[in-house]
Amino acid sequence: MDLKADQERFGFQAEVTQLLNLMANSLYSNKEIFLRELISNASDAIDRLRFERFSQQRAEENAEKPWIRVGYDKDAKTIIVADNGIGMSRDEVVKNIGTIAKSGTKEFLKGLSGDERADANLIGEFGVGFYSAFVVAERVVLTTRRAGLPAEEAVRWESDGAGEFTLGPAERAEPGTTIVLHLREGEDDLLNGFRLRSIVQRYSDHIGVPILMPSDDGEGESAVNEASALWRRPKSELTEKDYHDYYRHITGDFSEPLIHLHAKVEGRYDYTLLLFVPSHAPYDLWAREFRRKVRLHVQRVFIMEDDGQLLPDYLRFVTGIIDSSDLPLNVSREILQSSLAVEHIRASAAKKVLKLLKDLADKEPEKYAVFWKEFGTVLKEGVAEDYSNREEITELLRFTSTHSSTENADVSFRDYIGRMKEGQDKIYYLLAPSFAAATASPHLEAFREKGVEVLLLSEAVDNWVVGGLVQEIDGHRLQSVAQGAPPDFGDSEDEDGKKAIEEATEAHADLTAKLKELLDGKAWDVRVTNRLTTSPACIIAAEPDTDFNLVQRLRGTGLPNQPVLEINPGHPLIRRLNARPDDPRLGDWAHVLFNQAVLTMGARVEDPASFATHLNELLVALTEET
Repeated sequence: MDLKADQERFGFQAEVTQLLNLMANSLYSNKEIFLRELISNASDAIDRLRFERFSQQRAEENAEKPWIRVGYDKDAKTIIVADNGIGMSRDEVVKNIGTIAKSGTKEFLKGLSGDERADANLIGEFGVGFYSAFVVAERVVLTTRRAGLPAEEAVRWESDGAGEFTLGPAERAEPGTTIVLHLREGEDDLLNGFRLRSIVQRYSDHIGVPILMPSDDGEGESAVNEASALWRRPKSELTEKDYHDYYRHITGDFSEPLIHLHAKVEGRYDYTLLLFVPSHAPYDLWAREFRRKVRLHVQRVFIMEDDGQLLPDYLRFVTGIIDSSDLPLNVSREILQSSLAVEHIRASAAKKVLKLLKDLADKEPEKYAVFWKEFGTVLKEGVAEDYSNREEITELLRFTSTHSSTENADVSFRDYIGRMKEGQDKIYYLLAPSFAAATASPHLEAFREKGVEVLLLSEAVDNWVVGGLVQEIDGHRLQSVAQGAPPDFGDSEDEDGKKAIEEATEAHADLTAKLKELLDGKAWDVRVTNRLTTSPACIIAAEPDTDFNLVQRLRGTGLPNQPVLEINPGHPLIRRLNARPDDPRLGDWAHVLFNQAVLTMGARVEDPASFATHLNELLVALTEET
């Protein structure tokens, strides 16, 4: 059979060509990373083969123990990296090598600046997987056979990285992949057993598969890495670099993790946790098909990736390994759903992660601020989702407030309570559709005048947070500034203020009655308030309603549940209206006041055209008066 006659030629995707051109012309000094990347891919291929065999419960085609081999040929000037993993079919080769498929590579390309030297330095951070082979190789030949496919469907891939590759049949008896790198001129120093072993031990010692190399004496081969699951090794033997290297291996993330948790739990159930919190959110964190990155192992054998059963959804940013000694090797997702061991692991892992975050918040607040910026919105979901850990999550929450100097959320409930004014017995908050709408809200006017801090909740998830929180925190009840009666600040001035409001209510009784009649169907009531200092009016929730439901509805169209319109008796406009009980334009004023109050809540008015008409007619009338 003439295999070369059956070769087909293909062009790389444009992004791959861009990447390969950078590799081929790389000025990057630390070229050793190519071996780290190829070994990492080989390890992943072995994990995928294990998973497929257990999930499909089929007999092993290749009964050999997993291995990765690294070798070299001085005469041919080649380096060989081989594995007995899952291999690839013809279509998978085209998809995985001919196109950019991994988010890490996409992020690498986004980071290119056009400065060749600066761009080449990014290679060491991102690695960019298989393509890094072209940092040292002028030609790469890959031979692979997909596990489960017959030997005649083995594939040979070859490219010089110049924009095209060839693909054709190959001869390969066993599943797996072999990559041969034909080195460029000037890379002969890599054709050295000691050099290659040192590279493997520096970058890939944590790999849980034996990495085999020929012995120096030429007699046989031996493993050059630790070849044990890193999470099974005692913490006393591991360094921060070991953890960071392993994180890089399992995630492909170029940056260091923010924190990690390594714990061995023994008792009714035995399991080990090695979990990481990344330092930045993945681009697809909010995508419906977001791929979780916690992997379940059973007795060190990779079984499957988490689909929400190992950690709750609000901790989906966590990545790492959970290795159980109690689950069967042929465990299925159905078995996981009814497993007491998994239920215990899930509860324990969640508590340990929350404890880890609590320690970070207490001991390294600057790092916790980074965490909150990246993942705080996700963690907030836990308030409503995880009743058993609600208090622990509540301690971790951070908000912006009227005390904050920036939009960054940096205020905890503990901070707020510690700054409460004498006599204050409530924790005040304001829900708004945006930070700008919150800071400009008229509901804050009296609080600013009194120097009372208000938490500003401007994310969509905050509606759920308020509904899920306990109603009292350290004995202080949560109170929306946009719901219920005007605030009682508990100081001596309030007694005078209450008396003034009673007098103002009586003095404006006719006006409020007429406004209520004119706004029938829109406002449930109209009343005088001490909530405002500079604005003429605001709307609040009617007494029976909860504030977060009101704000949620305001984000839609119209006001299904009629709010209360509160007016400021000290405002010049309200004084003018009260002094002219027979003003023929009072209907226009009523609708303008109401719709202005709706807009200051960050909501939409029901009928913008009618609002504009009322406003224009008032402007014309005022012009004629002058």
